Amino acid sequence: MEQRDSDATAPPGLGVGMVGYAFMGAAHSQGWRNVSRVFDLPLRPVLAAIAGRDAGAVRAAARRHGWAAAETDWRALIARDDVQLVDICTPGDSHAEIAIAALKAGKHVLCEKPLANSVAEAEAMAGAAEAARARGQVAMVGFNYRRVPALSYARRLIAEGRLGTLRHVRVSYLQDWLVDPDFPLTWRLEREHAGSGALGDLGAHIVDLAQYLAGEPVVGVSAQTETFVRERPRLAAAAAGLAAPSGQAATGAPRGPVTVDDAAVFTGRLASGALAAFEASRMASGRKNQLRLEINGERGSLAFDLERLNELSFHDHREPAATAGFRRILVTEAEHPYLEAWWPPGHTLGYEHTFTHQARDLVAAIGAGTDPSPSFADGLRVQRVLAAVEESARKNAVYTPVQEVPAEVR
Repeated sequence: MEQRDSDATAPPGLGVGMVGYAFMGAAHSQGWRNVSRVFDLPLRPVLAAIAGRDAGAVRAAARRHGWAAAETDWRALIARDDVQLVDICTPGDSHAEIAIAALKAGKHVLCEKPLANSVAEAEAMAGAAEAARARGQVAMVGFNYRRVPALSYARRLIAEGRLGTLRHVRVSYLQDWLVDPDFPLTWRLEREHAGSGALGDLGAHIVDLAQYLAGEPVVGVSAQTETFVRERPRLAAAAAGLAAPSGQAATGAPRGPVTVDDAAVFTGRLASGALAAFEASRMASGRKNQLRLEINGERGSLAFDLERLNELSFHDHREPAATAGFRRILVTEAEHPYLEAWWPPGHTLGYEHTFTHQARDLVAAIGAGTDPSPSFADGLRVQRVLAAVEESARKNAVYTPVQEVPAEVR
């Protein structure tokens, strides 16, 4: 029987410290826990410590997810000598403070999307990342859907010119967890914590995917947003965000204002002149986590549905009309992105694997001394699109240019 490498021959350890332990904390934990068991890496991630304000809850999360220690202050986590990388899975209002402090302390940083709650915060983070880059540190944004093998393969096909000049990009991301008007007022519905609603939560993903797949930025938008339920029951206790634990919003509880959008729709123009259409909603009844996209070019088209995430639809418009049409590509071959380390062809992957792939790419970049993608500059670019969407919506859908990212932080 083949024996695993001994400690003497194993790659050097990379101590990871995570801030936050709820939904994203659990997903990131699984990625860190599994990545070195699947991929050959230059460094071996070690789950050193996890931080959260509730001592009992963070200790329980540490036990559940395999973290060696628990902290109740993120500053103490950053100060630990056994932490070389800080993974930020907190609400957006704390991203900038934690990330900048970690970078100044000499740590690598992974930060969940959206990068920040405002363009000003994102600019400060991108500037800190650029300064840290000169010291050999890296910083990456957690746009995990880039790590779906089918979407990574779609990017490869577009980059190879299989679609030719792009004409249209259409992306929608729909959920329904806010349809009930009595769903409680969690932090995700408060602007001071979340920055925005469906726009930042879901729209950030689809803007990033559009720019990543097309290989070019969105340069202008025309948008509308809406908050359909403007007041919700206040919580008796803190909530994780996507699900309301039973008993948190009592019958007859006082209601508070929802200060973010429930849905956003906007059109856009890419740098090449291609047209884009976006829709993000947390009020689409029957849609739990549906992300769909289609890209049309002069030579062909691609389509993807997250609910069938191992499949990519491809149309080659140069084929004879009698036989042309969309065909399914089952993205499970070893030649497809990330699949060389997993199962035999036809054995599919799931949502959680995107976080393992994310960890792999970040560790590989750290080991090679290269820039990871998406960078904080990429996160800033998305933030500027979101800001333009909000400005356009305030002006009743007036076309609004997207401010360019400065060259010094690209």
